[in-house]
Amino acid sequence: MAPKNSSWNPFDDEKEAAKSFSLNPFDDDDDDKEVEKRFTSSLKPSGGKENQTVQELESYAVYNSEETTKTVQGCLKVAEEIRCDASKTLVMLNEQGDQITRTHQKTVDLDHHLSRGEKILGRLGGVFSRTWKPKKSRSITGPVITKGDSPKRKVIDLKTREKLGLNPSLKPKSKTLPEAVDAYQKTQIAKQDEALTDLSALLGELKNMAVDMGTAIERQTNELDHLQDNADELNYRVKQSNQRARYLLRK
Repeated sequence: MAPKNSSWNPFDDEKEAAKSFSLNPFDDDDDDKEVEKRFTSSLKPSGGKENQTVQELESYAVYNSEETTKTVQGCLKVAEEIRCDASKTLVMLNEQGDQITRTHQKTVDLDHHLSRGEKILGRLGGVFSRTWKPKKSRSITGPVITKGDSPKRKVIDLKTREKLGLNPSLKPKSKTLPEAVDAYQKTQIAKQDEALTDLSALLGELKNMAVDMGTAIERQTNELDHLQDNADELNYRVKQSNQRARYLLRK
């Protein structure tokens, strides 16, 4: 079906095309709903997109372009907020790991002082007393420090990751666009491409952060298990030393 005004070409003048779509969906949510309602209501009674004028179809295309750009930029904003929270979590995990290491080192110092006290208690008791030796089920070892222990790992360059196939870029599929595409729509497409590229890079960083978090948590879990074993051993030896001291006091 031919357009109502076949002599008018909306692509001849970009200013005229811009005037044909005066509503901006970014101004207010109510405007978004009003514009969408206008387009959907105008398509149904007239038989769909096939029966719309070139101007109406162009306005509808501009509206969809802006909505797509708005959605992609919203996803990018959410990803940036997640990255900010993930960075804070990594810093907290790093500080927690340092605290566990310092606590673990204290058990080594406590073992050193406890061993000296056990030797003194063993020598006491008189000439005819039997030498006392504490029972030790295991030796006390300090924290194991490995290289690259920090969860803050440098993120590999995005292009390098793409070459390795670890972080493929989220580029939209190429589509053949009409020769007379409005410049405004081209601007929206450029914004979408830029936002998708940034989103792809952010997703790659978030993936690395998730791996770092998992590695840090697993390492700290093992350190806590080791620390618990040392604490149990020291507790057992302290009880033995107290029993020896009470025995000597009763004599």
